[in-house]
Amino acid sequence: MPLVPIDRPEFDVAIDLRYATERNFTGEPVYARALPFLHRHAADALARAIALARPLGLRLKLLDLYRPPEAQWKLWHHTPDPEFIAVPWRGSPHGRGVAVDLTLLDGQGEELDMGTDFDAFTPRSHHGDTAVSVDAQRNRLLLLGLMTAAGFDFYRNEWWHYQLFDARARYPLIADGAAAPRLM
Repeated sequence: MPLVPIDRPEFDVAIDLRYATERNFTGEPVYARALPFLHRHAADALARAIALARPLGLRLKLLDLYRPPEAQWKLWHHTPDPEFIAVPWRGSPHGRGVAVDLTLLDGQGEELDMGTDFDAFTPRSHHGDTAVSVDAQRNRLLLLGLMTAAGFDFYRNEWWHYQLFDARARYPLIADGAAAPRLM
């Protein structure tokens, strides 16, 4: 199984898996259990992003990583909006373990202003939206630069979402039941 745990000390990040709590757009936990895992290739790219952010006095805060396909169906049933929710019959890069939703933290551990909250399903969440403040635009571009330099592709509708290139073609979906015996 290619999924690896994302935790300390190997990964110096803050983790706040929103879909394991009620602090997400559904208002209830989506995951049966929190699984802070990524495919080894995505974990390697994440390590590069962490290393790039460190000299700038920044840390990454991870909001979602591996998302079981079963959870993708729950999200879709709640909000069937293909602009922001991957259609579950095609599968999400999260369900392949090769996507991460995240933001940046400053040296005091405070989130940088990104102009919208995570999972704000609005055009203001799009990369390049100029209706957000100049500071938020700058912070989004900083995150974009760090993540793309580390080897991730971005999703234009969500400033927080990054994935490996060609995710659907190169990586199979990993069902929660299939992953659990080797992960826990």
